[in-house]
Amino acid sequence: MNDWLNFTAEEKRAAVQLYTTIKDNIADSLAPGDEQLIRRHVLQAIGSHQLQRDIFGLNPILMALQTASLASTEIGLKRDGVFAILLYSNILCGFETVDQISDSFGNSVAAILRGLCRIHDLYKKNPVIESENFRNLLLTFAEDMRVILIMIADRVNLMRQIRDTTHEEAKREVSEEASYLYAPLAHKLGLYKLKSELEDLSLKYLEHDAYYMIKEHLNATKRSRDAYIERFIAPIAQKLTDAGLKFHMKGRTKSIHSIWQKMKKQKCDFDGIYDLFAIRIILDSPLDKEKMQCWQTFSIVTDMYQPNPKRLRDWISVPKSNGYECLHITVLGPENKWVEVQIRTERMDEIAEHGLAAHWRYKGVKSEGGLDNWLASIRAALEAGDDLQVMDQFKMDLTEDEVYVFTPKGDLFKFPQGATVLDFAYYVHTGVGNSCIGARLNGKIVSIRETLHSGDTVEILTQSNQKPKANWLNIVKTAKAKAKIKLAIKETQAKEGLLAREMLERRFKNRKIEVDETTMNLLIKKLGFKERSDFYKQVAEGKLDFNSIIEKYIEVRDHQLNINSQRTVQSAEDFSYERPASDKTADNDDVLVIDRNLKGIDYSLAKCCHPIYGDDVFGFVTVSGGIKIHRKDCPNAPELLRRFGYRIVKARWSGKGNSKYSITLRIIGNDDIGIVSNITNIISKEEKIVMRSINIDSNDGLFSGNLVVMIDNTSKMANLIKKLQTVKGVKSVTRL
Repeated sequence: MNDWLNFTAEEKRAAVQLYTTIKDNIADSLAPGDEQLIRRHVLQAIGSHQLQRDIFGLNPILMALQTASLASTEIGLKRDGVFAILLYSNILCGFETVDQISDSFGNSVAAILRGLCRIHDLYKKNPVIESENFRNLLLTFAEDMRVILIMIADRVNLMRQIRDTTHEEAKREVSEEASYLYAPLAHKLGLYKLKSELEDLSLKYLEHDAYYMIKEHLNATKRSRDAYIERFIAPIAQKLTDAGLKFHMKGRTKSIHSIWQKMKKQKCDFDGIYDLFAIRIILDSPLDKEKMQCWQTFSIVTDMYQPNPKRLRDWISVPKSNGYECLHITVLGPENKWVEVQIRTERMDEIAEHGLAAHWRYKGVKSEGGLDNWLASIRAALEAGDDLQVMDQFKMDLTEDEVYVFTPKGDLFKFPQGATVLDFAYYVHTGVGNSCIGARLNGKIVSIRETLHSGDTVEILTQSNQKPKANWLNIVKTAKAKAKIKLAIKETQAKEGLLAREMLERRFKNRKIEVDETTMNLLIKKLGFKERSDFYKQVAEGKLDFNSIIEKYIEVRDHQLNINSQRTVQSAEDFSYERPASDKTADNDDVLVIDRNLKGIDYSLAKCCHPIYGDDVFGFVTVSGGIKIHRKDCPNAPELLRRFGYRIVKARWSGKGNSKYSITLRIIGNDDIGIVSNITNIISKEEKIVMRSINIDSNDGLFSGNLVVMIDNTSKMANLIKKLQTVKGVKSVTRL
């Protein structure tokens, strides 16, 4: 046997003592033959010469016994959890498999070991673990919550054992993980005692000077602090006794870690921290009188000492999600010192000290929500059992609303369940998403449609000629990806539409036909298109023939010029009257004349379409009696006409526009140097046009932006749009 497998005499004595403690703790959950079986497996593993001491030189069997003792004493784990701790080393060294252990000890022990092995494999991905995402991923991976409890117990034990190690770098890494990973997990589970120990030991190892500075100050002030506590609680104790309450009181000094955090937050030294301790009043109260007696005690304390109402915390009416129940109040004690007072019952104190383990000893604990949506289901399961053995049968009912996936570098990202490779690509970068053709998922090449699962490592594959497609919107799950795809498709269509327009204009030029914009607009409407962009999109896609368009353009132009032969006269019987949508107004012939000097009528311009002088408009009578003026082409107009035709009034502008109106122009173009300067120069040269704001967003060689200007009327607006369209690089200018 190699030296590092030998037990020292001290280790043997410690192992025997720990084994006895563990056996006593879990005796009520052991089946006949269990004790002999676990002893045989552990001794065989020791004799296999496959177990090794860790980097700190610690004996793995002794470490397992220490962790098992802690978990059974502090947390309340029973047979399956303790056996999993003792057998985990056998799995890691390859002496046994999970299936072999399942055959010997049952599926429950094997399930816990599988969870521990999954998390062990997760660490091999070198994740960035100082994040909430990684903590949530651990909860997702664990499946059985005892896995998390064992991890916390193991880390507490390790932190206790490495005090004198010479491996400083490994010690630092272990301490950092304890601080930002295991302490928050312990806090979530309500294991405050273990959480405080992890935080204090982390501070001791990571910031040695700060830890001992605070510790020395606490030792130096202990006598005066204890004396003050006695002076504070004596009159309270008398009043509580007179009221017939059963209780005991104690002063609790804050942890060194919490004092250090306060010093950093308040940017002061030790003497600047006043609330170094809290007074705890613990009532021996029947379950049905807990609330009443807690509030009675609260009343007695606040009658004696002036309370700070801003510092009242009522976790009795609404307990914390991890089950914590207590009344916190800060009062002004003797010598004008603020003192925190915590009021709770024996049951509440047990829960506060030992977390979930305490819940298993009490029934009827109501939960106001879950610990990350799963702690409530744990308690519900526990309440159904009569003793701690229910824990050994419990599996977390954890539904994955979110998945956590890695980049090849170990960064961890969170996505909604059902998210795909394409969602991941757009999360990384818009350019990566637009050119994504698939991914290497856990080393295997998959399509952009592949669904992500927690723990996946994703490496995106791209191709320069790839372009976003409309069906991609059905693939992605996240709003960000959908928005990026829509924008990319819109920009692609704008480019293709511009090219199609240039090609069409070239064909007209070849046939020596002068294009009139009014006639072209009429043709586009006649072909059934509401937007010019839709028309040019179909031209770009080859769905409309150039020659056919030109022939139809000639027909429309000739008809406008009355060149066509006169139409055959039709009988009046062939006609049916349709009331135009624009005339579906209130049944009156009155027209509202819009004038800034108009008196007696409360009207305002609608913000949804920003009408200006020269726009075709109508009025809408609001509930308050005022009138909103809308453009006839307002996006809301069809719905207003359909649903509230009786509240529509005709409107027109009076005389000449004497006011300036705010309009927003949407500009899209190539991201060329100086293009913004050219746009602003044009506006500055225009008389009676004032620029209010310009907002430009550049992306992948294109820019798009909104330009807000103050202008007199539609003719000036049309003139401005025409001039802006002449700026080199500008592709389109539209009014919003």
